[in-house]
Amino acid sequence: MGYQGQLPVIPPQRDLDGKETLVSQHKHKEKTCRQSAAVFNVVNSIIGSSVIGLPYSMKQAGFPLGILLLFWVSYVTDFSLVLLIKGGSLSGTDTYQSLVNKAFGFPGYLLLSVLQFLYPFIAMISYNIITGDTLSKVLQRIPGVDPGNLFIGRHFIIVLSTVAFTLPLSLYRDIAKLGKISLISTVLITLILGIVIARLVSLDSHIPKTEDAWEFAKPNAIQAVGVMSFAFICHHNSFLIYGSLEEPTIAKWSCIIHVSVLVSVFISMLFAACGYLTFTGFTQGDLFENYCRNDDLVTFGRFCYVITVILTYPIECFVTREVIANVFFGGNLSTVFHVIVTMAIITVATLASLLFDCLGIVLELNGVLCAAPLIFIIPSACYLKLSEEPRTHSDKIMSCVMLLTGAVVMVVGFFMAVTHPQDCTHGQEMFYCFPENFSLTNTPVSHFQLTTQLSILNISIFQ
Repeated sequence: MGYQGQLPVIPPQRDLDGKETLVSQHKHKEKTCRQSAAVFNVVNSIIGSSVIGLPYSMKQAGFPLGILLLFWVSYVTDFSLVLLIKGGSLSGTDTYQSLVNKAFGFPGYLLLSVLQFLYPFIAMISYNIITGDTLSKVLQRIPGVDPGNLFIGRHFIIVLSTVAFTLPLSLYRDIAKLGKISLISTVLITLILGIVIARLVSLDSHIPKTEDAWEFAKPNAIQAVGVMSFAFICHHNSFLIYGSLEEPTIAKWSCIIHVSVLVSVFISMLFAACGYLTFTGFTQGDLFENYCRNDDLVTFGRFCYVITVILTYPIECFVTREVIANVFFGGNLSTVFHVIVTMAIITVATLASLLFDCLGIVLELNGVLCAAPLIFIIPSACYLKLSEEPRTHSDKIMSCVMLLTGAVVMVVGFFMAVTHPQDCTHGQEMFYCFPENFSLTNTPVSHFQLTTQLSILNISIFQ
């Protein structure tokens, strides 16, 4: 997911003198990294388990428009990451939280805290959904296992994985103990991308293209932006990575961000395009829901993906716990309260994931409610508040555009996600996984034709 290793929220800091450097809090650590290492850190923050939802965003927006929107979101991400550091330089602050506090006072800090709680918390729910859906299909491939067995059902798997893995890992007090999973996650995501590309080649002639497959634009484009924002957000790491540079400058940071976003959008584009082109209008919020259960190569990919999700989940829990600790407990939790708060967060997230089984709506809501303001609105608002440049300055004009875009994505995206939720075929084997029942060629299939074919199979994929 594009939300790994977030800095914990801190209480509002005192106003810093303009002479203090942007990286003051990191200097005492005497840790620096080269620009190449910084590029890897930014790319790893963007490219994570959330890329699995990018093909779904192509279905929502329309493939041509979806590609253009993905470029637009990547450009906005690039611009806003540089804008954050510029804002920090203007205000003499060195964290996202202290920057917002400097610009808008305690109310701004409190709003940011709410968003930084909701974003990883909703991500935890999506991770549980992914684990339940994906691991159940992996276990079904074990010889002799009955597909209807209660112990390989998604509900049991979510509870079991929570108790056995994510809860114990989430109880760590030191996030550094969880910090070595980035390389593992990157390697596994690369393997999964290879599998998606391989299956595009092998399945292209076997899965029919829907008649709306090549429509330029669709009504759910705003929701697609939410899903893309969910995938691209990495602003939580920006000050930490900037502060780790040798002799950090805005020019050097801009170069790092340009390279990082270029690499990230290339990988994201491959994933989104290959996933969508394989399944077109049948693409699900969780791409693995589209593949047949008897596909052993994809089963291996599912297993890799589950490992990535389980290892990333505790980081999200750490962030939500830190927000609560800083807002309500002054930044420190006793051992007892540490356990109580952790268990409360995980319990609520688990219950929500047991009730909601459609990943697409979760990605949409997290994108439009949390990712959009963190990427589009807050960096722009801080810069506009702090900068003394004339209104016609290019950075100010772009900031105004981002601010307006973010507001539209939030309001319209939320309204559409609630009033026009996307269909979810969760847990059902797709019709093209039954070749013995009928033969399909690689020709466009209308909604009527498809419904007729599926009624013969007694399989309903449209609700």
